[in-house]
Amino acid sequence: MNKIITLLILASFATTFAQTDNPNRINNNKFRQMYDVLATPNMYRTASGAPGPEYYQQQADYKIDITLDDDKARIYGTETVTYHNNAKESLDYLWIQLDQNINAQDSQSPLARNDKMSSSISASAFSRNYFEEKFDGGFKIDYVKDVQGKDLPYTVNHTMMRIDLDKPLKHGEKYSFSIKYWYNINNYMEVGGRSGYEHFKEDGNNLYVIAQFHPRMAVYNDVEGWQNMQFWGGGEFALPFGNYDVSITVPADHFLDATGSLLNREEVYTKEQLKRYKQAEKSFDNPVVIITQAEATEIEKGRSKKTKTWKFRAENVRDFGISTSRKFISDAMAVKINDKIVMAVSLYPKEGNPLWEKYSTRAVAHTLKSYSSYTFDYPYPKAISVNAQDQGMEYPMICWNFGRPEKDLTYSDNVKYGMLGVIIHEVGHNFFPMIVNSDERQWTWMDEGLNTFLQYLTEQTFDTNFPSRRGPAKNIVPYMSGDPKSLEPIMSNSENIHQFGNNAYGKPATALNILRNTVMGPELFDHAFRTYSKRWKFKHPTPEDFFRTMEDASSVDLDWFWRGWFFTTDYNDIGIKDVVKFQITDKAPKDVEVVEVTRRNRKTAAGPLVYMVADDKISSKNKGLDFKNVKTLEEYLTVNFTAEERKNLKNPKFFYEVTFNKPGGLVMPIIVELTFIDGTSEIQTFPAQIWRLNDQEVSRTFATEKELLKIQIDPKLETADTDVTNNVWPRELIKSKFD
Repeated sequence: MNKIITLLILASFATTFAQTDNPNRINNNKFRQMYDVLATPNMYRTASGAPGPEYYQQQADYKIDITLDDDKARIYGTETVTYHNNAKESLDYLWIQLDQNINAQDSQSPLARNDKMSSSISASAFSRNYFEEKFDGGFKIDYVKDVQGKDLPYTVNHTMMRIDLDKPLKHGEKYSFSIKYWYNINNYMEVGGRSGYEHFKEDGNNLYVIAQFHPRMAVYNDVEGWQNMQFWGGGEFALPFGNYDVSITVPADHFLDATGSLLNREEVYTKEQLKRYKQAEKSFDNPVVIITQAEATEIEKGRSKKTKTWKFRAENVRDFGISTSRKFISDAMAVKINDKIVMAVSLYPKEGNPLWEKYSTRAVAHTLKSYSSYTFDYPYPKAISVNAQDQGMEYPMICWNFGRPEKDLTYSDNVKYGMLGVIIHEVGHNFFPMIVNSDERQWTWMDEGLNTFLQYLTEQTFDTNFPSRRGPAKNIVPYMSGDPKSLEPIMSNSENIHQFGNNAYGKPATALNILRNTVMGPELFDHAFRTYSKRWKFKHPTPEDFFRTMEDASSVDLDWFWRGWFFTTDYNDIGIKDVVKFQITDKAPKDVEVVEVTRRNRKTAAGPLVYMVADDKISSKNKGLDFKNVKTLEEYLTVNFTAEERKNLKNPKFFYEVTFNKPGGLVMPIIVELTFIDGTSEIQTFPAQIWRLNDQEVSRTFATEKELLKIQIDPKLETADTDVTNNVWPRELIKSKFD
């Protein structure tokens, strides 16, 4: 086979030489390494993307007691925080997050929004915006004390609070303090917010989804010290891991669930509920109803004046969420993940049925299995899906999800798949960022983008006809080809993004799908992605840690990919610029310049040659070659190969030189489908590195046994090519939208 390879090199030498020696070649060096933009590796975070030998993270433990006043929609709470300083340096003060202050009457967040007069607005919204007094939310701090009961000095700066210590907190030391507080719970259907309550006018009940309900420690780490960026509403949360002991007092006729393990189930469940729950712990195929719709409908008619206290403990979590109402129906089932049993649970009002009883818990179970297969086994004891209208929000082990049928109990596919999509997405957030604990306040894509990518894979295995909105490459084309003024790189702060969903969810999910399916292949990608997930499980990764681990675990140089997809707003557009068809001839071309054989060209200028004729004219590509030792192709094959060897040789009769150009700035592989005149086809893929020496255009020669009917780039729309009109040869007439 070496002999025939030599022949092909002889035929293509002039093309290669002309390309590399082209004085007009443009190369923006998009394959340069990313030393100029990535943080320098150190003892905390290594060049491989793994935690270094000096890596540390802080710990914050909470003991919390809260009471829900259902009549006033108010929470009263006290908490004791124990903060562990694992940093080598001492700390003079501590920073606490007061995220409820985004609803305070002096909140800066509304003042930072662009506010234009709408041409039309609902009467209720108009009244709320211009006539009614602003909702009085935000934490009301009664005191901050140390363990001896001494008042601690503190300063509130909008959504952050600094506690000044009487002496520095040294490495290895821990410090405890207590806060007493209360706040009015927001009606998120009217005021907005990531948590709050929904009021049901028909029966007068509230359905609460409670989060950010206590002052929470900010992150202190090796990257930027205190992450005390204000909460403006867009960028979510950065939180340390710790252990929670939480007691929640609510009306006795409420049903409640929350982050962590319920410690007093026998006290708060009825005997029948307890019996059903034990059945659910052994049911792996179908959910078991804990509270039926008939029971919930009867319960919601009452108004108990008594209370119950629900007690939970959660270990190694970064946050805590609660949902409670007297309206709840509940069902649950067991999920086996290797040798661990996890409970999948759903809470929903009757307004969610029949949709929720049919799909929710099954979607939770499927999500836990799917995500675990791509990352690590789900480590927590349960995952809860709560039906909260107009919500989609996540916390460890619990999330709120929208989606309800019409009042006549019918629902469209849009409602069904919308509900399933948000359940999969929010349950998936248990992995990113609740366990792989990235900084949401800074890098939304590190949780939303990675999670949306896994959501797409999970949706497709839940239902092969699932109409996934984000993930397929073709779906991101309108965004990437849009007005540049409204585009930012993925590597943008959460608060500085115009099109939040496309930028932080859709584009990174699409990028990872392309990386998995087109650039790396599933085997290499899945190993690298799993390596990243396991390396940074229960830790605080940065973008550099992700980028470096994906390369480190796969041996694929991806700097060109991260640079283009994550650090620029370039788009992909690869086209067919020119196609030249060649034929073989054994006649020497006339008027060919014969050059002297030198050290540089002696290997290609000497020996038998094949002449290539383009479009019935002698190709200029033959110029510069020496024709002293000319033989026909048949003579060459007869002399150099036995009859048996010739049987195994290919017999190409047609040769096509295809020139590809790249109007878009993004570097991507070239996927080419060749369709032959007999109707058969084949696909050839050229790696992105084909653009290394010329960022504008490249050429490839295709030697085929059959005549080509059609050449098409990216036939399956897997590279997010923004203009497919230049993807086909011969050019096809593209019908307008009008046609």
